[in-house]
Amino acid sequence: QVQLVESGGGLVQAGGSLRVSCAASGRTFSSYAMGWFRQAPGKEREFVAAIIWSGGNTYYADSVKGRFTISRDNAKNTVYLQMNSLKPDDTAVYYCAAGRGTRATGYNYWGQGTQVTVSS
Repeated sequence: QVQLVESGGGLVQAGGSLRVSCAASGRTFSSYAMGWFRQAPGKEREFVAAIIWSGGNTYYADSVKGRFTISRDNAKNTVYLQMNSLKPDDTAVYYCAAGRGTRATGYNYWGQGTQVTVSS
């Protein structure tokens, strides 16, 4: 059974940093991209970043480019999202997913989400 478990969310002041993690288990994800999406209240789920598990290529939404960094640890089967210079607009539930591309419809496996709140 595939499991994606996020951790590391919380409350941080604007300008601060936070790192969220996604531990993957249950299958081999080497042919997948691992993505981070977020959903704020009343808004659609949006793409944040993705990393190709095997090659390490990374992709970012324009809104987070230069502030967020996605990375992976193959030995731990874990993907990270380092978030710096956080803004109140970054407040959302952050979801880890396994799939392809930058659209939520391309992802088959999802975690339960972790709340990130940025106070002004």
